[in-house]
Amino acid sequence: MGAFVATTTSDRNLAWVKALGADVVIDYHKQDFATILHDYDVVLNGLGKATLEKSLQVLKPGGQLISISGPPYLAFAIAQGQPWWLQQVMRLLSYRIRKKAARLGIRYQFVFMRASAEQLDKISVLIESGAIRPIVDRVFPFDATADALAYVETGRAKGKVVISMK
Repeated sequence: MGAFVATTTSDRNLAWVKALGADVVIDYHKQDFATILHDYDVVLNGLGKATLEKSLQVLKPGGQLISISGPPYLAFAIAQGQPWWLQQVMRLLSYRIRKKAARLGIRYQFVFMRASAEQLDKISVLIESGAIRPIVDRVFPFDATADALAYVETGRAKGKVVISMK
């Protein structure tokens, strides 16, 4: 879709991730992405606190750090209709990363995944046009849902694990 993409993975997945279209692929066991990547516009973070903070180092001023693993912040709590006391907890949880980001001229955003018919419609169009290709690792029958969850928990899935309702 025109983006220059850098990502991390383990050694055993380097070629696979490169074949998916990543421009730069870093083996996180051997290299520190924060010492290699610089001046990016956006970082999408799905890992923990240490990776979140290191991600600030690869962004240029005006860049955006987007995290699906938190911490959530005040605007998110308000949008979710959380009570005042929980809004303040979320504000405090995100204080450190927001302050570090602001000091560097970077915007921090927490994104909470939720079902959205509008987004699913847009994704369907992208899939049907071939702009994005979903990667399915394994399909489990509905009665093997526990096995599917156990497989996901191993952390070895390459792509999505699907439960079939047929």
